[in-house]
Amino acid sequence: MRYLVCIKQTPDTAELPKITPEEAASGKFSVNLVVNPWDELAIEAGLKLMETYGGVTGAITVGDEGAIDALRSALAMGCKDATLVKNVGADVSGVADLLAAAVKKDGDVGVVVTGQMTVDGNSGSLPVVLGRKLGWPVLTGVAKIVDLADDSITVERTVGQARLTVKTSLPAVVSVNKEIGEPRYPTFINIRKAARVKAPVLTADDLGVEVPAPVVHMTNFRKPPARDAKVQLFEGSPQEAAAALVDALLAEKVL
Repeated sequence: MRYLVCIKQTPDTAELPKITPEEAASGKFSVNLVVNPWDELAIEAGLKLMETYGGVTGAITVGDEGAIDALRSALAMGCKDATLVKNVGADVSGVADLLAAAVKKDGDVGVVVTGQMTVDGNSGSLPVVLGRKLGWPVLTGVAKIVDLADDSITVERTVGQARLTVKTSLPAVVSVNKEIGEPRYPTFINIRKAARVKAPVLTADDLGVEVPAPVVHMTNFRKPPARDAKVQLFEGSPQEAAAALVDALLAEKVL
């Protein structure tokens, strides 16, 4: 069976405060770009599927030529192949159109794995939209893959504080969360191998897709105002400090 992990190149979360509203609006960043952290979890899930049940795990991304660096990171972690779908400017629906066409072109994919969301868009809608474009069942909030058969997959989903065990037919789209497991570190040998890989590049024309104009437009990019935080220490015995804390919370209308 073949597993395909959808990844995205996003700004390093450590450098998000450095991004200006103008950069966010243009999509051209001066900060370091990495694999979206949620998608690293998806890569880990895809690699575990390959190691546990056999088959091959590949990675795919939609972006510009610079996104090949994200694919190389996936290869360095252990993915066996990687594909770039070259496109800039598509919204979630357009990206899902391209990914769905690429999955169908691949022809042998049993499980598509995605992260829960991205650190730039944060919508979490891609796996659902992609599943709808493919006509496949979608499992979101997946914390554990329990079993995989030729025609079905069983997972544990987190729903609030509860866990649900769910089984669905294959092929399917699986969106994983942090509980799926800590992403592994790339090995030095794989890093060197990945640096020499020339990933296949597909375009919308190659896939026979006419990408629609974005229907979602972000018009107001701004940073949230700085918080006016203050620290107050309460002295005295534990009882006195607790009473003073409650008085302070009541004064601030927190309680």
